[in-house]
Amino acid sequence: MTGATTKIPFCAARPLDDIPLRSELQNRFTQKLREIRMELNHRKSEGLNAENFRALITAADTAKIKRRAVRYRERLRSQSGAGHLPQRDEVMLTPLRDGLPVARIMTEHEADEIAAALHEEMPWMAPATEVVWNGLKASARDGLPGLRFHPLVLVGPPGIGKSFWARRLAHHLDVPTASIDATGEPAAFSLVGSQRGWSTANPGKLMQTALRERHAGPIVIIDELDKAGNVQSAQGSRHTLTDALLPLLERMTAATWECPYFQVRFDMSWVNWVMTANRRQGLPAPLLSRCVVLDLPELTTWQLRGFVETQGGKRGLSRVAIDAVSDAIQLTVSRGRQPSLRTVSRMLENAELLAQRPVLH
Repeated sequence: MTGATTKIPFCAARPLDDIPLRSELQNRFTQKLREIRMELNHRKSEGLNAENFRALITAADTAKIKRRAVRYRERLRSQSGAGHLPQRDEVMLTPLRDGLPVARIMTEHEADEIAAALHEEMPWMAPATEVVWNGLKASARDGLPGLRFHPLVLVGPPGIGKSFWARRLAHHLDVPTASIDATGEPAAFSLVGSQRGWSTANPGKLMQTALRERHAGPIVIIDELDKAGNVQSAQGSRHTLTDALLPLLERMTAATWECPYFQVRFDMSWVNWVMTANRRQGLPAPLLSRCVVLDLPELTTWQLRGFVETQGGKRGLSRVAIDAVSDAIQLTVSRGRQPSLRTVSRMLENAELLAQRPVLH
């Protein structure tokens, strides 16, 4: 598990509380004008009486200074990138003003350890683990401030542990996750949010994760990518998950990604992506061209029993409990059904609960 982090500039907007008050600007402009006029007249403040000192700035000057202070402050607001935000949203972005951390891989040896730990838990996911391993080693070798690996699309039958592997990867990297079910919600809006004007306008899970976890490099897990639907507005415009994803999967465009809700640019180039699908059919070619697509087979009985051995030991289960779960797997297979990893995980959870149940005397 990596513990090193680097803080990166994350939010392009300058917080409005950095912009001087109008009264402060007026005082500064007035003082500067007084100094200029004293220098032009070759006079010093100690040689002036109070009446002459005040006369250096006329009422017309004061009115002009007020107008300039207002215009200058409006210009600063527009240049801040946050001038359009209501106060509630401005407050939400305040914690991002000093940047956010991203996890960092310091050495290739650290990358080797993370990959080895992940492979020990789920050896059948070796192709995916290898892609991540190579990305982590390259991040360390290139001295990157964060860690990166190619966006992944894991294609395979349900219940082989695709999403579980992604969560275990996030655990070993010590980074947060954001999970999206592409079938159960308008996935494009769930990921990136929606613009003001929609009845349900709000930030997407990508921004929500950054705000909640105070981290700029989560792993985003998108399940059932091949079943993602489209959303069509009353005006006829279509909003697809692919359209939302494409600028985020390219590092260059992700570095200046504009949130539809806040309408502010953020650096999402350190986000890593793991997407799952049951089949390649239905996956758009532009999306696949930006990802490493891996076809994963069904789990074998031997692999499931190996998973029970590994996870049972980590859960502290007794030999009797581990053997009981393995026997249940074998019994299910003998009846012509291959249990999924989800089913086996529930078996382990039940065994753990039984082991912790107090014994009545």
